[in-house]
Amino acid sequence: MTFEVLAEGLQFPEGPIAMADGSVILVEIARGTLSRVWNGKVEVVCDLGGGPNGAALGPDGAVYVANNGGGGLPQGTASLPPIQAGIDRVDLATGKGERLYDSVGGNPLSAPNDLVFDRQGGMWFTDYGRQTGRTRHLSGLYHATPDGSHAEEVSFGGTGYNGVGLSPEETVVYAAETFTGRLIAWDLAAPGKVVKGGRGGRLVGAAPGRAFFDSLAVQANGDVCVASIADGITTIGPAGAVRQTPLPDRMVTNICFGGADMRDAYITMSQTGRLIRMRWPEPGLKLNFSA
Repeated sequence: MTFEVLAEGLQFPEGPIAMADGSVILVEIARGTLSRVWNGKVEVVCDLGGGPNGAALGPDGAVYVANNGGGGLPQGTASLPPIQAGIDRVDLATGKGERLYDSVGGNPLSAPNDLVFDRQGGMWFTDYGRQTGRTRHLSGLYHATPDGSHAEEVSFGGTGYNGVGLSPEETVVYAAETFTGRLIAWDLAAPGKVVKGGRGGRLVGAAPGRAFFDSLAVQANGDVCVASIADGITTIGPAGAVRQTPLPDRMVTNICFGGADMRDAYITMSQTGRLIRMRWPEPGLKLNFSA
C-alpha cells in the first residue's frame, strides 16, 4: 500500500473536496472549520463552529456543509461547544458562512452528516441523529434546494445514516448506515423523489465482520466506496459484491476522487489527523459542479 501524506495535525478531518487548483478543501470537525490544504499548509476558509461534517461544492461555486452542531466525537477528542445543527453555505471568495436550514417540516435537524448534489442542483443530505446519554435520535434522508427555500424529508427512522451518494445515472441514492455497517439504497422516480413504496430503502450490501460505516464516494462504474471505521475502505458493488482496502488508521472517515483520470483518491484519516492521496484501481465518479 503506497500513499502520500498531504497534511498532518488536522483536527478530525472529514468531507474532502478535490479542487481544480490542486488544493483540497475539507472540514475539521473538532476545530469547527472549513479548511483548505494547499502545498503542505492548512488554511482556515471559514470558522463555522459546532461540528462541520460533510462538504460539497454547489451549483453556485459555494461550499455547502452539513453541520452536526458539535459533540459526538470519540471519547478523548476535544470538541467545541455545541450549536444548533443545520446546513450551512460558505462563499469561498469571502469566507462568509450562512445557515440555510436548521429544520425540515417543522422538525429541528438533529445532526446533519453528509451531502451531495444532483444534476438539477438539488441537494441530498443525511441527518445522522444525535445521541445524549441513553437517548438516540433516529436518522433521516432529505432533499433540498440550495437557496434555503425548500427541503423535504424523504425517509426517516434509520440508525445512523452517514455518507450519501448518487449512482452514475442518478436513478439511485445511497446512504451508509454507521452502526449496522450496511449500505442502503433508494430507487428514484425523479430528482428528489423515491419510487412509490420505497421510502424505507433497500439493502445493497454490508461490511464483512464488524465495521462501522462512515462517509462514501461513488466510482464511475457505480461501485460505492465507504470509509469503514477499523477497516479502511469497503467497496460495494450495486449487486452487493464487497472488496476491502485496509489502511493504517482506525478512524478512516471519508474518500473523494480527483485528478485528470479521477483515480487520485483523497482519504481523511481522523485518528492520526492526516489527509492522504493514493492511486485507486478504478476512476471515481466526477461529481456535479466539481471544480
